[in-house]
Amino acid sequence: MTGKAVIGFDLDGTLIDSAPSIAASVNAVLMEHGADPLEEDRIAGMVGSGAAVLIERVRAAREIGAQHQADLLDRYLAIDGAKTDQPLYDGARAALEVLAEEAALVLCTNKVQRHAAAILEAAGLAPLFANVIGGDSLPARKPDPAPLLAAFDGLGDGPRLFVGDSGIDAETARAAGVPFLFYSSGYGQAPEAALPHAASFAAFDDLPALVRDTLSERPPA
Repeated sequence: MTGKAVIGFDLDGTLIDSAPSIAASVNAVLMEHGADPLEEDRIAGMVGSGAAVLIERVRAAREIGAQHQADLLDRYLAIDGAKTDQPLYDGARAALEVLAEEAALVLCTNKVQRHAAAILEAAGLAPLFANVIGGDSLPARKPDPAPLLAAFDGLGDGPRLFVGDSGIDAETARAAGVPFLFYSSGYGQAPEAALPHAASFAAFDDLPALVRDTLSERPPA
C-alpha cells in the first residue's frame, strides 16, 4: 500500500526571499576586505550552490585571490549565520500549513544545516518539517541527489516530489527520480523552458492544488 506523500522544498529563493540579507552579508565581507560592493541582483544570481561556491563567485567578480577564500568564507558564515529572521514569500506559510496536513514535508538546501534549521525555527515553521538536510549534512550537495534522498529517508514509500526555483533544484529532482515543481518567482537564472519540470507556479496560493494534481498523475511507488 502506498504511504503518505513526501514533499521536499528548497529554501533560498523558494520559501524565503533571502537575497537582500545575503547581499548585505556578502557586501559587508567585501568592504571589510577593502573591495567594492556588488549589486543585489548580481549576488542573487550567484546563490544556490552553497556558501563556499558563493564566495568563490564573489571573489571572481572582484578579482580577489584564492588565498583569501577561507577567511572570506568564515566571515560570511559568521555574519549571515546570525541572521535567522528571514521573510517568507507571500502565501508560503499558508501553503505549507495546508500541505503538512496531507503530506510529510522536508527541507533540502545547500545552506549550512544549522542556519537553515534556525531560520525555520525563527519563522515558526520547524514543527512542519520532518527532516532538514543542509549543504554540510553530507559530503555531496545538490545537484547530487544524495541530500534529497537523505531528506526523504525514513518517511515511507509514498509518492515524492521536490519544489525549488533553480536549475540546480531541477537537476536534483531529475537525478533523484522525482517530479519537480518550479517556483518561477524565485532566484533561478535558467529559462523555465530549459528546466525539466512537471509544472510551474508563480504564487504559493496555487501550490497545494498543483501538488495534488502532480501526485495524482504519478504512478504508485
